[in-house]
Parts: sequence; C-alpha cells; structure tokens
Amino acid sequence: MTQKQITRYHTIMKSLEGKVTVAEAAKAMGVSERQVTRLRNGVKKEGAAFLIHKTKGQPSPKAISESIKKKIRELYQSEMYKGANFLHFTELLEEHEEISVSYSTVYTTLSEAKIDSPKKRRRFRPHRSRKRKPQEGLLIQIDASPFEWFGGRAQFALHGGVDDATGKFVGAYMTKHECMYGYHQIMRQIVERDGIPASAYCDRHSIFRSPNADKLTVREQLDGKVINDTQFGRAMKELGVTLIYARSPQAKGRIERLWETLQSRLVIEFRICGIKTVEAANAFLLDYLPKFNAKFAVPAENSEKIYRPNTLDLDLVLCVKEKRVADKGGVFSFNGHRWKITSGGLPGVKFNIEVIASPTRGLIGLYKGRLLDIIPHYKPKKVSKPKTEHKSKAVTPPDNHYYKYGKPDIPLYSSDLVDVEIHKMLVDIFLSKYA
Repeated sequence: MTQKQITRYHTIMKSLEGKVTVAEAAKAMGVSERQVTRLRNGVKKEGAAFLIHKTKGQPSPKAISESIKKKIRELYQSEMYKGANFLHFTELLEEHEEISVSYSTVYTTLSEAKIDSPKKRRRFRPHRSRKRKPQEGLLIQIDASPFEWFGGRAQFALHGGVDDATGKFVGAYMTKHECMYGYHQIMRQIVERDGIPASAYCDRHSIFRSPNADKLTVREQLDGKVINDTQFGRAMKELGVTLIYARSPQAKGRIERLWETLQSRLVIEFRICGIKTVEAANAFLLDYLPKFNAKFAVPAENSEKIYRPNTLDLDLVLCVKEKRVADKGGVFSFNGHRWKITSGGLPGVKFNIEVIASPTRGLIGLYKGRLLDIIPHYKPKKVSKPKTEHKSKAVTPPDNHYYKYGKPDIPLYSSDLVDVEIHKMLVDIFLSKYA
C-alpha cells in the first residue's frame, strides 16, 4: 500500500470506531461523504485490501505482448527492413506484416534493444548564402562581438552594423558588455551620417525582442493581446526601421564574417596605436571605418541609396521612455526616486506623462507635446537621534582598475545646472544591467 492508502485506511478505521464523523473524514481525505460511506462499507467486508485498485499488478490491456515485441525487433534487423527509419518502419509493419502499433511503441521497443534510428542524427546540410540586397540602406545587420580586443584576458563587446548590399562597416561602438546603449550609438552614427535605413537584421536578444513574444497562444493573438516592445524596438518603430529577427547565426552571416575579420585585424591595430581603453578605441573606430570600407566594401547592384532623411530629434528617440502618473503637484516616481516637474501650466490634478531618460538630455517629461523640466524631489527628513558613526573598511577601487574598464562615461547633458544625481541615474538605467 502507498502512504496515501495507509492514511486513508487509518481515517476510515477512526470513522468506523466513532472517533471522527463521516463529514470530518471526508474533509480530511478530500473526498465526498458518499465516497467515505462507500469506503467504510468496503473496508468492513474486505479489510484494507479494498483500498487497493483491482487492476494493480495486472498488465495494461493496451500493452503489446513480448512475442510481438520480439517479432518487431527481428523484422527490423532483417534484410528487408534494415536501415528504415522508425516512422517508416511503423508504416511498413501495418502495410506488410499486419502489425498495427504506434510510433512510440516501435521507438520504445527498438530503443530497449539498443537499436538507434538512422535519422537520429541528420546529415549536415550546408547553409546556402542569401543574395545581397540590391540597394544600400535596405538592410543593416547589427550584432555585438565579445572578444579580447586589447589582447588581455578581459573581454569587451564591440557593437557593429554592416550594410547587406555593400558589406560596408556602417557603425561601431565598444562597451564592457553587450547593451542597449551600444546599439543606440551605432544607430546614431548611421542615421546622422547616411540617414534612416529601411530595416535592421538582428538576433533574438532581449534588447531587441521581449522573451515573452513567443509565449502568446493562438487564442491570445486572436483576442488582440500583444507584447510590449523593448526600448530599442520602440525606438526603431519611431524611426520607421523594421526589425527582422534571425533564427541562427548563419542567417546574418555577413556580420558574423565581419567579426572574424575584425578579430584578426583590430587587435593588431590597437596594439600598434597603443590603445588599451574603451574610450580610445571608440575614438579610433570612427576614423577606422572609412579605411576598412575602402578595402572590403563592394558596389551595390543598384547605386541609388535607399536611406531616408531624418526629421526627428534623436535624443528623444534613442532613449528610455516610460509612462508615469504625476500627482497634482507634479511629483512622480521613476527608477526608485521621486521627481518633480518645474514647468508651469500643469492641469492641477493627477495626469499621465511620458518620462524620457536620455544620455544627452538628462531626465525630461513629455505632456501633450510639451517638454517639461524635471528636478529631484526630496521629502522632509524626520529628526532622529544621532547614531554612532562607524568607519567603513570598504576599499573603493581606483578608476583605472581593470574591473572598471569598458564602462563608457555618459557625457552630462547640456544644461546650466548640472545635477549629479540625474547623471548617476542615467548611468544606472543604461549600463548597470550589463556592467
């Protein structure tokens, strides 16, 4: 008997002895009172054996006999069926041997005899190269490559973009780890120099696509349920750039080959120029792109470029945007802090605003097309008894410590009043998850 059956038996016996009522026994076992009555009557007549299912220990009526299993193994190893995959062999058994069994039965029977299907490991199929796009700007492949770019053990992520039609290296920016800020920077380089591309080819990193995007059921999709865009996806939608998600590295093979080329060349270039920091590398890469393209880029099938001119403020696109509710005093919470709107003309009641965190503009609000100035808001602190100060023994590594390499400094936004706390918050939003 199982532990559950033993517990039920003791409960039924207590009920028979009058120690518990039928209702109490039913609640204890999680069954109906009618079921308790049935179990009591059965235990009175047959004892504890009544609680054991009558089919226990008996073979399943659906199970095939050992003689059939033996025949299936012999037939598969015969010259007639040798080498057939399991699914095909299941069909042949029914067609020629009048043995009607399921695929799972055949698979289990043969696997128990240490027989593997010839289709268990499929033959490698080489990937066919996709034809280049006909015009420059139709498709930009973007990716990041973690590598020991400075020759040591520390890895840094080089974010880059390559034009599919020409193979041009159109954007490059290095950070400590792959992050949204790095991709914002390469898109800024592309848009400011050439214009807005038609589409971008990327992998399925959570920077580009929500992990929940594949979890929607058909019913949820028919009901109109959607998954919110990531911050990068939202920015591309505002620019009118279509994001295409690759399902394998081979699908975006041009930029994968670009990394192979750069990993053999940039390390030497950095060594010759004495570059050992991310800041110096990013400055070097801006001049290196034209040199690299002059050697490796190819003419497009159609010489007319497809880039569109940009009319948007990139500072308000390549940023983090979130919706918040401000109280009638213009105070709201964002990123674990409270902030206050200093601009006038507020409605005087609770209202919805869009909070924009930009590395170049700081923290600003957007309400009905108006940009709002925002400052930190502090609550009055309660007067408390002075606490005994304890000297901290923590050691803060210097700025040139190797662990801090690659953390790009976000320049303070242009303003007459520089708020250090806002700057710290921007670094936290754009870099803390990846540092």
